[in-house]
Amino acid sequence: MSTTSWLEIDADSPFSLNNIPFGIISTQANGAKRPAVAVGDYVLDLKVLRDGDAFSNASFQDQLGWLDSQDLNTFASLGRPVYAAFRHYICQLLDLDTSLGHLLKDNDKLRAKAIVPITEVKNHLPMRIGDYTDFYAGLNHAFNVGVLLRGADNALQPNYRHLPVAYHGRASSIQVSGQPVRRPCGQIILDMEKKLPSFSACKKLDFELELAAFVCTPNEQGEPIAVAEADKHIFGYVLMNDWSARDIQAFEYVPLGPFNSKNFATTISAWVVLADALEPFRAPLLELERPQPLLPYLREGKEKTGLDIDLKVELAIQGKRHVLSRTNASNLTYSFPQMLAHHTITGCPMNTGDLLGSGTISGTTRQSCGSMMEMSKNGKEPFELEEKISRAFLEDGDEVIFTGVCGKSGGRVGFGECRGIILPSRI
Repeated sequence: MSTTSWLEIDADSPFSLNNIPFGIISTQANGAKRPAVAVGDYVLDLKVLRDGDAFSNASFQDQLGWLDSQDLNTFASLGRPVYAAFRHYICQLLDLDTSLGHLLKDNDKLRAKAIVPITEVKNHLPMRIGDYTDFYAGLNHAFNVGVLLRGADNALQPNYRHLPVAYHGRASSIQVSGQPVRRPCGQIILDMEKKLPSFSACKKLDFELELAAFVCTPNEQGEPIAVAEADKHIFGYVLMNDWSARDIQAFEYVPLGPFNSKNFATTISAWVVLADALEPFRAPLLELERPQPLLPYLREGKEKTGLDIDLKVELAIQGKRHVLSRTNASNLTYSFPQMLAHHTITGCPMNTGDLLGSGTISGTTRQSCGSMMEMSKNGKEPFELEEKISRAFLEDGDEVIFTGVCGKSGGRVGFGECRGIILPSRI
C-alpha cells in the first residue's frame, strides 16, 4: 500500500496511509453523526465523498448505504473483504500519483467540504455496543496482582494456565475518548480491624491499559466459533481504559467477581484500526508454562497470533504530562481469536459491535505496568513524578492518556489517544 500522498501527512502521524482507521464524527457546521476516516491531521467525511461522487470508480457501488448510518455496525457486518476494498480505494484517492485525481485531488470544491482538520471534529462511539466482555489475558498483570493479593507461590489461579479468564462488563457505560469520568462511590472497608463497610467515595481509583476488539460477523446461538476462523469475526481494534475502583472491588469481588467497581466507566479510543491494518505487526504471544497443552479448541496453528504494538501511559496533572509506563501488546498470553473461541465454545452468540477487552497489559517493571495498583503495590509504595509530585492512585483532576502505535516513521499505524479526566464524586 502506498505511503506517499498529495495530502500532507506528518511522518510520525499514527494515521498514515498504511492505517486508514474508521470512526464516527460530527462538526460544528453539521451536528449529524456520520462515518469518517482519519488520515494525518485530517478526517475524510465519507458521506460527503459519496455525495460528491468520489466513489464512482469503486467496486463496492452497491455497498455504500451504510454511510447514512450513525455507527459502523452496518459497515462491520459487510465483512473483511469489503473493508479491504474500501481501505485500498481511499489510498488510491490519496496517493500522490493517483489515477483518480479528478475525483478528489483536483476537485477543489469537494476537497474543501470533505477534508476537515481533525481538531475541528467531535468524536462519538464508533460502534453500537450490545455486549462487552473483559478478559484477563495480560500475564504479567495477572501475576503482579496475584502476588499482591495471594503471594508469589499462588499468584496465578489454576484455571489461568488453561483458559482465557473473563467477566461480563457493562456496555452502557462505555464512552469515547475525551469524556470525563466521575469518581464512583460505594461500599469500602475503611476500618481494617472491624472489617465492616462504609459508604464512601472511591479512594483507590485506577486505570487499566488494554487493547479491545470489535466483533463483525455474528455466530448463531449454539454454534461455537472455531479458533482457526475467529480472525474473520474481528472487525478492528481500539485502545481501552477499563477504569477500576480497587477498594470497592476488594470488598465486593468474592465470589462473583467485579461489579460496581467496574461498571461506572470504560473509555475507548475513537478510531477503529481495522484488523487488516495490523496484520503486518503480528507477534508471538507471551509464553506461559502449563501443566498440559491447551485443549484442542484453543490451539492455534500459527506462531504469531499476538500484536506488536508499542503502548504508552501518560498522566496529565494540571496540564503537564508525565510518562508513567511504556509496554507492548505482545505481553498478552492469549490471543483475541482464542478469546473469541473460548467465549463461544458454549454456543454463546456474538453480535456485530460486541466488544472484547484484552485485560490489563503490563511488562515486568514498574515503568511498564498497566495499572497504578501494580506501580504503587496497592498503595503501599507511592511513586514520585516530576516536581516531587507523588501518586498511589488517581486524584481528582488527573487525566489519563493512552497511546499505541506500530510501524516505522512514514508508515505508522496507531490509534490516536484514549483519554479521560477524573471529576470529583457526587458526595
